[in-house]
Amino acid sequence: MFKFLGVTFIVIFALNLLTAKGQKLKKNQFDNPIALQRADPFVTKSEGIYYFIATVPEYDRIELRASKTINGIKNAPAVVVWRKHDKGIMGNHIWAPELHFIEGKWYIYFAAGSAENKWEIRKYALSNSSKDPLKGEWKEEGQIVSKRNEFTLDETTFVHKGQRYMVWVDRASTTVSNTGLYIAKMTSPTTLDDKQVVISEPEYAWETKKYRVNEGPAVIVRNGKVFMTFSASATDANYCLGLLWADESADLLDPKSWHKLPEPVFFTNEKFKRFGPGHNSFTVSEDGKTDIMIYHARDYKEIKGESLYDPNRHTRARVLRWTKDGMPDFGQDLDDNDMALKKNRP
Repeated sequence: MFKFLGVTFIVIFALNLLTAKGQKLKKNQFDNPIALQRADPFVTKSEGIYYFIATVPEYDRIELRASKTINGIKNAPAVVVWRKHDKGIMGNHIWAPELHFIEGKWYIYFAAGSAENKWEIRKYALSNSSKDPLKGEWKEEGQIVSKRNEFTLDETTFVHKGQRYMVWVDRASTTVSNTGLYIAKMTSPTTLDDKQVVISEPEYAWETKKYRVNEGPAVIVRNGKVFMTFSASATDANYCLGLLWADESADLLDPKSWHKLPEPVFFTNEKFKRFGPGHNSFTVSEDGKTDIMIYHARDYKEIKGESLYDPNRHTRARVLRWTKDGMPDFGQDLDDNDMALKKNRP
């Protein structure tokens, strides 16, 4: 029996090293998509394990997967750790969960509407003191309340110079209907400091296609700067990634500290059947030496009905490179696995 299982493992492992084209995968290349019908993907690495969490197309539950490799996420079993309420808050539109280990506990941050009003979107948290987040009990910590708290979602958190921050999305204007990015210091894993400021809202044409949207922030600190990607426009082929950055020594609560590139950094590329890429997260390779971007995209352009309810946003992975100026190089004109062959610029 042991030998049989060993042979089976070898066969599965070998198959996982092949792309859809039958080519052997090289180092830091990926068997994309690494998760079908999973949007807003977030991957965190802890003690050699990759934990994967994302939006499911039914918008009704939160799942976790664990794998020793990024490619292994594809076949890792999905464990349901929480389901929506039948009535009241947290009863609809369960969106964009993220998993973070903070002060000895696991936390899941997510957005949800109410069962009676799916557009009454607010941000919430769950906690779990188990060492393994796929086990133990997930406790509802309630709503993470911010000052405007009108249409608030897509919270993420990061630590910089010993201070934990949260970045999230809410209405950012009193004159137009939009969403923008807010930042605040955190006073606990579930509470925000009083100073809460907008650091980005839609201003360019690529941020305002169908809807005026800045959402899905993700942070990576490198080369003396704090970089923040975000997603813009409607969740169809217009969806794309923009980039903000601040100097690492700057006051992150001063909107003037943040700079926005006037053009998107990652967007639809029909050559690679990559439509509407967005809502990414960052992790590192198995050896810890290479930055990896996890994102979602569709492989077709035309959508019937409202794009939000088209289920086929699939999770993909690709290497993130860096320019000689220390800026992230997203490889817009390269396929996912071509990024593994590209060199960082000296």
